[in-house]
Amino acid sequence: MNAQKSIVHLLWGVALVQAGLGVFYRIPYVMPQIEKIEYFYEVMGFIRFCFYLMAVLLIGGGSRKIYQHFKPTNGDAKE
Repeated sequence: MNAQKSIVHLLWGVALVQAGLGVFYRIPYVMPQIEKIEYFYEVMGFIRFCFYLMAVLLIGGGSRKIYQHFKPTNGDAKE
């Protein structure tokens, strides 16, 4: 069960990193469309900040899961 759970966490980490990279990729294409909406025009800096923050958090969380999957535990270290 532990190995199964570990694989699921690894795949979830990879999915999080891919989602974060996808957000980074889409930001330049989506921002001009959002700027066309008058209601959001004045707060575009905040919206852009939120999108980049979301991407960084997704990549950071996924990277942390991937790192913890491959990090050696105390029992795995050879003496």
